Amino acid sequence: MSRSAHPAGPRHGDVLPEGHYLAPPADLNAIEGKVWAANVRRGAEGAVTVAGLDVREVAREFGTPAYVLDEADFRARCRAWREAFGPGADVFYAGKAFLSRAVVRWLREEGLNLDVCSPGELATALSAGMPPERIAMHGNNKSVPEIERGVAAGVGRIVLDSFEEIGRVAAAAARHGVRQRVLVRVTVGVEAHTHEFIATAHEDQKFGLALSDGTAAEAVRRVLAEGAHLELAGLHSHIGSQIFDMAGFEVSARRVVGLLSAIRDEHGVELPEIDLGGGLGIAYTPEDDPREPHEIAKALAEIVAKECEAAGLAVPRLAVEPGRAIAGPSAFTLYEVGTVKPLAGLRTYVSVDGGMSDNIRTALYDAEYSVALVSRASRAAPMLVRVVGRHCESGDIVVRDAYLPADLAPGDLVAVPATGAYCRSMASNYNHTPRPPVIAVAAGAAREIVRRESEEDLLRLDVG
Repeated sequence: MSRSAHPAGPRHGDVLPEGHYLAPPADLNAIEGKVWAANVRRGAEGAVTVAGLDVREVAREFGTPAYVLDEADFRARCRAWREAFGPGADVFYAGKAFLSRAVVRWLREEGLNLDVCSPGELATALSAGMPPERIAMHGNNKSVPEIERGVAAGVGRIVLDSFEEIGRVAAAAARHGVRQRVLVRVTVGVEAHTHEFIATAHEDQKFGLALSDGTAAEAVRRVLAEGAHLELAGLHSHIGSQIFDMAGFEVSARRVVGLLSAIRDEHGVELPEIDLGGGLGIAYTPEDDPREPHEIAKALAEIVAKECEAAGLAVPRLAVEPGRAIAGPSAFTLYEVGTVKPLAGLRTYVSVDGGMSDNIRTALYDAEYSVALVSRASRAAPMLVRVVGRHCESGDIVVRDAYLPADLAPGDLVAVPATGAYCRSMASNYNHTPRPPVIAVAAGAAREIVRRESEEDLLRLDVG
């Protein structure tokens, strides 16, 4: 989708740019299974239900906006990834997608490990009982206290992202009398087919140690030299996010295995693990076509086995980090319509009671979403809309282009699916707006797993 460029961002969008996929749907009342959680249905009375619970009941009890999470769907996705990769691999849920103590308990019970990248994520994991040996610590700028806390807790792996971290982790391990298991994050020079800001394996970015200039190989030498305090378990690579094409993973695996071969030849050791990261895409719109976990597992296993056979290496234990692919489809954001503003010859602006404070991705990445009227069914004709938020910002867009029924009115409830990943994690208090709650629904019952912030919460932090 092309737009006129401006230093502050896109100036405006065409009504519907030429070649855009969007066309009026055949049935505005249909719930497209690909973009919604498994237990979301249009009920007999016309309102949408999740796990048997009417969304109008959710709105009455918990208010709007609210993130509504299908717990059974989340758990089923955990199991699908765990079963697809089997006991010979590790699945680390990427906590940055969405993390709460309830989520940590679900991960623990479903047999997944957890990847954390901040002190807050580590604290959440430990407070909810995740065994520390099942935790991996990420981050491009881990502080000394953060590293100290992870080592003291006994985290299973620390992913090293710089030369400085090698010394910091070794020193912390020495102080605690342990040999810390680590991975070296390798920047493999792969341009993932995704947004510039979420592509993470090309050389010109902040993550990892470059393969092309020998930095990664030097990091390996330094870690091995700290063998009394550091155990080099393997290599880590992450090429980006919201990726559908497996070609990037094939190139990444080839280059990572090439480094494994060079390490064997130079140092006489075969490292036992490689972590190929996450970033597998989900369906935000009906046009998106993500792969199933078993397809991804099969493809990655074949890629790694093929490259190891060519290099004469034993196949290492594989790890992956699906976060968005588990949390994303499991939740939707429920909003109440506040105003409906037709602009003749253009589109209708539908304002909801949330916006960029609960979903910054549209403004940040030009992300596309779907939207549906969920408090009732409608036989009205489709109208082209732009769903916007309540904030004092012209870029406060939730869904850039969509169709909703022409009889949409203030007080109706609409929902945006596939908002389980990164929306609550990246939520803000812009305009001093309290962040929405996360409501988990299972077997027809709802409960708050992250409560709604209040004005008192905001004022409590303001010490005057």
